[in-house]
Amino acid sequence: MAKGFNKGPAAGGQAGMLQQLQRMQKQMEEAQAKLADETVTSTVGGGAIKVTMTGDQKCREVVIDPELLKDADAEMLQDLVLSAVNMALDQSRELANQKLGPLSGGLPF
Repeated sequence: MAKGFNKGPAAGGQAGMLQQLQRMQKQMEEAQAKLADETVTSTVGGGAIKVTMTGDQKCREVVIDPELLKDADAEMLQDLVLSAVNMALDQSRELANQKLGPLSGGLPF
């Protein structure tokens, strides 16, 4: 028998580990698919701007209250949109960590 080649009980352990990894991968894929359907919404400016994002960090909707456009300057509007998008991204990442964290051993997403 070649040195380092083992067909004993350890080989069966490797097959079991491979099956476990495949199950974990399937669970991770299912959880990621569910995240794509979940949403988080952030609001800024007293509700003047609302951003909705999916759990897999896709921006689904940006809503700007028309009243804000009457008095807003471009710079203020840009700052508000940027804040809302960043808040929604943070919420989306937190949702992903909550849902995928137990499956990933705590790796950040």
